[in-house]
Order: sequence, then structure tokens, then C-alpha cells
Amino acid sequence: MKKVLSVLFAILMLLSMVSVSSAEETVVDLSVWGTNNGFLPVEKGSPLYEKYLEITGVGVTQPYVEWNGGTTYNEQLNLKIAAGEMPDMFNPNGMETTLIKSGALLDLTPYLEKYAPNLYNLIGEEVWGSVRANDPTGEGKIWYIPSVIYGRNAPMIRKDWLDKLGLAMPKTQAELVDVLKAFYEKDPNGNGIADELPSGGRAEARWMGQFFAMFGVAMWEGYPQWDLYDGELTYSAVTQNMKDALQFIAQLYQDGLLDPETLLNNKSQWDGKINAGNVGIWEHIPQECYNYAEAIYESTGVQPDIAVLPVIDADGYEGKGFYTGRKLSGIEFVVAKTDDEKKIMAVMQLLNAYGDTSKWMDFYNGVEGMHSVTKDGVTSRLPDDKTTQQNLILTPYNTISTPEFQVELLTSQLGTDREWAISQAIRNVKELAQYTHLPAGDGIPNSIYGEYADIQNRTLYVEYATKIITGEYSIDKFDEFVDKWYANGGQAVTENARAWYAAKQ
Repeated sequence: MKKVLSVLFAILMLLSMVSVSSAEETVVDLSVWGTNNGFLPVEKGSPLYEKYLEITGVGVTQPYVEWNGGTTYNEQLNLKIAAGEMPDMFNPNGMETTLIKSGALLDLTPYLEKYAPNLYNLIGEEVWGSVRANDPTGEGKIWYIPSVIYGRNAPMIRKDWLDKLGLAMPKTQAELVDVLKAFYEKDPNGNGIADELPSGGRAEARWMGQFFAMFGVAMWEGYPQWDLYDGELTYSAVTQNMKDALQFIAQLYQDGLLDPETLLNNKSQWDGKINAGNVGIWEHIPQECYNYAEAIYESTGVQPDIAVLPVIDADGYEGKGFYTGRKLSGIEFVVAKTDDEKKIMAVMQLLNAYGDTSKWMDFYNGVEGMHSVTKDGVTSRLPDDKTTQQNLILTPYNTISTPEFQVELLTSQLGTDREWAISQAIRNVKELAQYTHLPAGDGIPNSIYGEYADIQNRTLYVEYATKIITGEYSIDKFDEFVDKWYANGGQAVTENARAWYAAKQ
């Protein structure tokens, strides 16, 4: 009997080993690249790798590649592409047209609807129609997974600074200037040091929407957008609205009411100043303002009240200002071309899970003990800690969700010791909706720029905007910029843009 039992045990062990071996062999690992603002990489077998494997059935890895406003990311991505080591799935960050035309990307058209129906149906035919229309080959194919975010960005203000100084929320241009002067002169952070920066932004006149919005300039993260001006689709950079905005910003710079390094800051430098509690007004993502709030609290011991700055009525533009929203806001992922059917099916499996809203809380909460903690049956996110947390690369709750879901997501975090910060984000998401305008050119394809890469890259605009703001050029040079822009491809690009808009109607 013992011999029989020993044989049976050996057989069971062998079957177990075969089963484990087979399970391991069926797991396909995908290298996925996207935004990382300083968090730890995701290596095979690591906690977040195992979490993603549990949620999606696919192994997800990501080396440490810092985003740094997209600059460092692009450098590293280009190196990988040149070495023939393109990631399996990645954010192309502006390289998509070149990659598509060179045959480097997988045509997703035959696969998405059949193998990733959760994602396909969630995004919807209207948006997929725009994606197909934006195919640079003109064949109406789907080459990328879009980011669909229904608005998002807005300027935020340290309301606790206003309260401390006895100031009301500014509504007019003159009131805004008074607030900026008070922030500069009256030590609202209370440390006895004149280190306050009333406002500012980043290099290339980016992330300064608080000022462009006042004048009805369609602007997304520092990129001028296409919108209707005088009844025609026009690039906002060449409008009278832009000229008036730049004149105002230049005056603020001259008066010391902007960070003097505004046009030198990269993302980490600007975030560092905000997180140190030194900035009064800045533009970013209100639904994530709790990150800034907690960072400021950690560095200063003060719990800030971060509110959405209402759209300011600029002189002559009363009631015409807005914060630029997006729906089809860009590209989240493309897939490297491959003939490996197992890898293609793994990508589809991952994307199908990405579009499954029942899994979004699992994606959001990440790894228990690293990204979140459960107490009394309630799971809540921990504050960001770049020294201990792996990068959450799969964030569908941010990239394809509505404001209503954002509120639902944030509300799930109430009742914790983070409530003071989370409640601000909930308030701000709700408030932002009243100020958001979707420009007429939302979803316009990069193909309109054709051979004029300098226009797509804003080369001339950045040069003139920077020099006008710093005072190297007078505002009168703006007219020279407009003439040059139209003469050096702008006219052709405008005709392409208006043809696209007419076909869309």
C-alpha cells in the first residue's frame, strides 16, 4: 500500500509540475512604456508585475524611463528604436506619423473590435471614426489607442493664501493683478522669506493657461489649438487674442509677478517650486491636485487649500474666456509591429482588461501596501512616494474616463486621513466643468502639417512668444511673427485644417 501511495504521490507531483510549467509558458510578457515622473520601474516578478498579471493575465514590464515633459522619454525611445528594441506597447509622444509611414507599427484594425471589445465599445464609434480619419496613410486604419479625457486641465490657486491675506477670489484682470502683487509682497506662506512666486510656468511658454484662457486663446498644455475665430478655423497662435495675451504676460514678467525662471523651468523644476509651497497660481490637472496638496503639506507642515481659479474677465474679453478642453486628446498607446500571434493576442487581452471598468479600481489601487492600504474593509490610495512605489503605467481611469467617474473614484477615497486633500480634488473636478470649452479643432490630425514640421513643433511661435514675454521683442514684433508663419507653411497648413473641418461637418 505504501508503495502504491508513493507512486500516486509521485504522479501527482509530476502533474503539478507540468501544470505549473504550462501556466508559466502561457504567460506572455509585454514591455509597456509611458509616462513616469520618477517612480520605480516594473520588473518581471516584482509586486506590480504580479498585480498586473492578476488583473489582466498578461505580464507587464517597464524599465525606468523618466518622462521629464516628454524630452528624456523621447531620447530613450529613439535609442531603443534605433537599436531595434522597440517596446511592445508605448506612447509614441509625437513620433506616430513617422512610425506608421515606416511600417513600424501594428495595424490594430483587424483585432480591436473582436479581441478587445471592452475597450472598443467603451471608446465608441464616434471617436474611432476620428482615429480612422487621422490615419496618415489615408486608408482609414486604426493605428493607436486614443486618450479620451473629456476636458481636464485648469489653473489652480492657493485659496488659503487668499484667505490669509483677506482677499476675495479674483474675477477681473485688475483683481488678478492685485492678487499677484499681494502674493509677491505680503509673505502668504508665512515663512518670513520673500520666496513666493505669484505664478509662472515652464519652458516654451507651457502650462500657463491661466493667462491665455483670459483672452479666449485655445491652448492645451502650452500647445496652441485650432478653433473658430471670426467664424473660421484658425490656429490660435496667430490671432489678435494671442497678441493681447502675450502683451499681458510680458507686463507681468516685467513687473516681477511671474517666476523669473518661467521660461527655463522643466517639469521637475516647476513641480519642485509648487511642492515647496512657493507658488500661488499654476496650471495642471485639478483632479490630481491632492498630489500637490500632500506634497506641500509634507514640505511645509501647512495643509493648503487648492481651488480652481475661475476664468478671469480680461479687459475687452469679458465673458469670452475659457479653459480649453479635449475629448480626443492624443495618443495613449501604439503597438510595435510583430508577426508573433501570441504577442498580438496578449496585447489584445491587456487592452480588453484596460477597457473593463470593473477592473479600474484594481488598476487604481495598485499593490496593497505599496500604492494602497485597506482599513476596516475600505481600500484607499497612499500618498505618492517615488522612493518606494512602482510606476502605475496602466491608468485607464485617467485616460478614457468621464468627470463623473473621476468623482466616483475620488469619493471612494473619502473617510481616510487623506480626506482633506481628496475632497479638494472632488470639488475642483465638479467646478471645472463650467469653464471648459471644446475647441472646434479637437481631434485634428497631425497630417494637416504635411512637410511643415516646424509649424507642428511650434518652432517659430515659441521663439517669438519667449522673446516677447522676456521683453527682448516688443509686442509689435507679433505681426512679423504672423506674417512669417503664414509665409513659411502656415497658409498651406491652414487650408488643410479648414478642409478637414469642412469635411467633418
